[in-house]
Amino acid sequence: MAKLTQKSLILSYYEENQDRDVPHVEVVDWATNAWLDRKGKVFRDPDRAIRSLYQEGRLIKVSAGVYRYSPDGEFKRPLDFTASQKAEILERDDYQCVICGKGPANGVTLHVDHIKPKELGGEATIENGQALCSQHNIQKKTLLQTELGKKMFIRFYELAKKQDNEELTAFCRDILDVYDQHGIDSHILWSK
Repeated sequence: MAKLTQKSLILSYYEENQDRDVPHVEVVDWATNAWLDRKGKVFRDPDRAIRSLYQEGRLIKVSAGVYRYSPDGEFKRPLDFTASQKAEILERDDYQCVICGKGPANGVTLHVDHIKPKELGGEATIENGQALCSQHNIQKKTLLQTELGKKMFIRFYELAKKQDNEELTAFCRDILDVYDQHGIDSHILWSK
């Protein structure tokens, strides 16, 4: 029998529900409870497992926070640039970071980056590639960590409520309300 992993557990839920679109919250709630029942441990990051299954082509993203099982990975798409694609993108961008203009001539290492991140459905195509220096590549990745930020503010909010810290509670609630107003990471739920 294959070893049970968090990813295989989530995949099993999609396999059992392959004839319907499964909301993110539903599978996360089920997997969290099932992992606790089977392993006696907390499931730390179900979002990562879902993203990984999507990137492998095992899930089809129907809409924000809703996925459907893809039996044979038929929707798998190339996620990483080939060596020839990287060379073409670097040449097209004149071997310079598209943001600051620095490159090997300045002693700067360049990376070929997805303009639309692969986690959000960005494909490995020449049109979706750009040359970035290390600094701007890291900065771009950091700015996309909205999920991490929302989870952090939820934890701060819960802690502030527990400690009866009204000022910090109000601050965190305001930040989380902004996430909700703009529909950012709406699959991550919190209670006021």
